[in-house]
Amino acid sequence: MPVYEELLSQEPEWALNEGGLHFEEKSAVHRALREIVRRLDALEIPYAISGAMALFLHGYRRFTEVVDILLTPEGLKTVHQHLRGLGYVPLSQESRNLRDPTGGVRIEFLVTGEFPGDGKPKPVAFPDPAQVTIERGGIRYLRLPTLIELKLASGMTEPGRLRDLADV
Repeated sequence: MPVYEELLSQEPEWALNEGGLHFEEKSAVHRALREIVRRLDALEIPYAISGAMALFLHGYRRFTEVVDILLTPEGLKTVHQHLRGLGYVPLSQESRNLRDPTGGVRIEFLVTGEFPGDGKPKPVAFPDPAQVTIERGGIRYLRLPTLIELKLASGMTEPGRLRDLADV
């Protein structure tokens, strides 16, 4: 299985082309997003697209190599029960995150009740996705106020999360 972020590093010409496709919404990341959403909908799992892909919807367009998805704990359990047998593989044996079977794109899961950034308790926790979404083109994304709140909470936790503050 290809590993998307490794391909980006190893093949500069391919990476430049992929970057251009990203802004046309035709990249491997966009394809992985549409496919995982199709599967989540088929399984009737509440979700909200987060991270850079949600920023993309709200008008802040930047390249990303990952699809971030907010799920409930039950939704995450259902994902692993059903999608691991369909070519999606965990990033490691213990990982809750998966890799898309076609393009090798990393799919990272955020879970309701957990805390952004460093994972330590703070006043802001990941909400129930069913309560904080906006739908565009058949895909459910985090609403902008929620996305900003989570990005700020994450970005203030450690120096490694400064991109979250820059996103805001």
